[in-house]
Amino acid sequence: MIYGFAVHKKIIEYITLIVFLIITFNSSAQEFTVEIKNTLNFNRKEVVEIDAKQFTDSQHSLRIKREGTKEYLPVQWIDYNSDGKPDELLFQADVPAKSSVRYSIIFDDKIAAPGRKQAAFARFVPERSDDFAWENDKVAFRVYGPKGQEEALKGVAGSTLSSGVDIWLKRVADPVIDKWYGRNLKSPGYYHTDHGEGYDPYHVGDSRGVGGTGILINDSLQVSKNFTGYKVIAKGPLRTVFELEYIPYSDYKIKETKRISLDVGSNFSKFEVSLSADGKIKDYAIGISLHQNKGNVKINKRSGWFRHWEAIDDSFVGEGIVIDRKFVKEGFSKVSATPDQSNLLVVTKAKDKITYYAGFAWQKRGQVQSVTDWDALLEKQALTLKNPLKVTFKNNH
Repeated sequence: MIYGFAVHKKIIEYITLIVFLIITFNSSAQEFTVEIKNTLNFNRKEVVEIDAKQFTDSQHSLRIKREGTKEYLPVQWIDYNSDGKPDELLFQADVPAKSSVRYSIIFDDKIAAPGRKQAAFARFVPERSDDFAWENDKVAFRVYGPKGQEEALKGVAGSTLSSGVDIWLKRVADPVIDKWYGRNLKSPGYYHTDHGEGYDPYHVGDSRGVGGTGILINDSLQVSKNFTGYKVIAKGPLRTVFELEYIPYSDYKIKETKRISLDVGSNFSKFEVSLSADGKIKDYAIGISLHQNKGNVKINKRSGWFRHWEAIDDSFVGEGIVIDRKFVKEGFSKVSATPDQSNLLVVTKAKDKITYYAGFAWQKRGQVQSVTDWDALLEKQALTLKNPLKVTFKNNH
């Protein structure tokens, strides 16, 4: 009986192996078509997402290219819940105005995987107190951590107590975060001077910077201190995603968790904020610093964008917020004689979650040359959010 059982067990194991090989072979032999439709009247080059669960066993061999071309595109897998299995497959699609484009997915590990040039990137920066910085080929941002807060309260020079969002002005598409921080260690203040790649002339202080938040209570903006914790979910190269935690603040004891993401090619970071509070949250605001109130403000509540255009040194910078207009209560300039307290504020109807986009464009980067160009870029971003690319997925077998 024991011998018969052992033989039976071996047969089951053999059959199981054969079935596994057949499934694996069939999965590898599958081909898929992804059709992407752009309903807007301008060209769009954006990162698109596909449910990755069906490709889990074939990550290493998956290749994607636009139909009619020979070049395979870089892809990125994102595991949002850290269970070891990817949730999304990303690639960058290029779709002309009012058109559809088809991409083919095949499985062939004999085809060399395309290079993964770093574009979207984020990291904690312990070598500069404890900043958290992120960038892509267009823009760069940073925020400040608990050590910086502690040092600032002790009066340490160069430290920052702020939950505002800083911006770094880049001339180049190449990454600069590691290079600028590294050279700043050897030459303090390095990144505050333009050495040909851009620099950081932007002053945040206690303002909202570009996309910082707060609660408007009795005409007073109450804001959090520096972030207290972080979690990196994806470093790139097509999309970087991370979360920041803030301790409760304001009369409402509001606790914020901000999931921030930035795609290659975009001027705008996406902020997905989860909120909890003692009581009902009212007048949750998103802001942009007005600095010395010398810039130009425009509020387009109908389209859902709000912008500032200002001179910094010998050039101009446009900063903006884009949000679904159904979440907007009002937008206005809150001007103050107190330094860092003048902000363009977008007051929202936030409850437990709110999503918005905050970003900028620098004249010397070459994307915009005038405030009209910046307004047009904001309008495109608003239209893009209202009219996402339509993705149709088809299994060809």
